[in-house]
Amino acid sequence: EKMNSTMSEEPDALSVVNQLRDLAADPLNRRAIVQDQGCLPGLILFLDHPNPQVVHSALLALRYLAECRANREKMKSELGMMLSLQNVIQKTTTPGETKLLASEVYDVLQSCSLSELDSASEQNYRRRKAQFFLGSSNKRAKTVVLHIDGLDDSSRRNLCEEALLKIKGVISFTFQMAVQRCVVRIRSDLKAEALATAIASTKVMKAQQVVKSESGEEMLVPFQDTPVEVEQNTDLPEYLPEDESPTKEQDKAVSRVGSHPEGAASWLSTAANFLSRSFYW
Repeated sequence: EKMNSTMSEEPDALSVVNQLRDLAADPLNRRAIVQDQGCLPGLILFLDHPNPQVVHSALLALRYLAECRANREKMKSELGMMLSLQNVIQKTTTPGETKLLASEVYDVLQSCSLSELDSASEQNYRRRKAQFFLGSSNKRAKTVVLHIDGLDDSSRRNLCEEALLKIKGVISFTFQMAVQRCVVRIRSDLKAEALATAIASTKVMKAQQVVKSESGEEMLVPFQDTPVEVEQNTDLPEYLPEDESPTKEQDKAVSRVGSHPEGAASWLSTAANFLSRSFYW
């Protein structure tokens, strides 16, 4: 059976999960991915994959999917979802950043059952949490909001993503392209200046921190120009090896999917075929 032209003839697990992660990053695709028969079970199986890169990428995809409130109940009830997340959290060999990311996905899915009891209090709860990730009470992690000058297309987003993934202590991030922002979850012992240094290393972007004043107004605070030494992420292998990286084709795939939903459907069908052939033979 020939694979769709959007993928190589025999893609490996890492390239498939990275494509799913990139598709899930677009809010327009999140409902379709969760409703697909093969993709959610496949992501759950990826959580038990021996390659830690695959596990981390699958968790990022699940985090994106869980940002869509309508997806959460189905995700939580999907066979093996909560158990697999617990296994990632409890496994002693799981890198620290991956454990934190799995904990956050687990907490968001776990909290969706509140709506069954009291939808009004659920809405208040959501309001207090402000947004997925932003209000987490996890003391080992904190959120930094960056305004990134130069973050104006998907190729720049890819550069920014690669720079952030190399920093030890970065758990996850969400881009808000329309306002040139990136919301980054980091370990509490990592300085925000390290993020600015990494983004400045792209040579084409510069970051400022978004903070709120006492009156609640947002302000942009520039980072010092002195570079901070950034500790490389050694817990995971290099995140996107050059020969497996989908970034060269990513512009085409993601922009096409965003503007033509049927593109997403055909790719998801291809991904589901790969998942079923990989896991159910």
